[in-house]
Amino acid sequence: QVQLVESGGGLVQAGGSLRLSCGASGRILSINRLGWYRQAPGKQRELVASITSGEDTIYADSVKGRFTISGDNAKTTVYLQMNSLQPEDTAVYYCNVMALTTTRSMADYWGQGTQVTVSS
Repeated sequence: QVQLVESGGGLVQAGGSLRLSCGASGRILSINRLGWYRQAPGKQRELVASITSGEDTIYADSVKGRFTISGDNAKTTVYLQMNSLQPEDTAVYYCNVMALTTTRSMADYWGQGTQVTVSS
């Protein structure tokens, strides 16, 4: 019912920057929250940053001051600007959307993931 398409991952040297994008489409009536999670090898998936429809943001302590989450005016696309990247930021990054669909149900939807690799 909701499709998420991510882009922007890749390989970057430590100290570099990347910008992730995620576009949502489908039977969406409204989006309550957009976010990015990441999962490194052998670790649990963790919240990186999220933004609500009211533009309230939350960041993981490890990325505060380096990453910025934002959405477009329609709140169907979410961006994650990542600056001062470090090797510990290496992970698969997943887009997450909490959306109300035409079935009148609110649910979480996930993107397919995009690899971010930071070399030292």
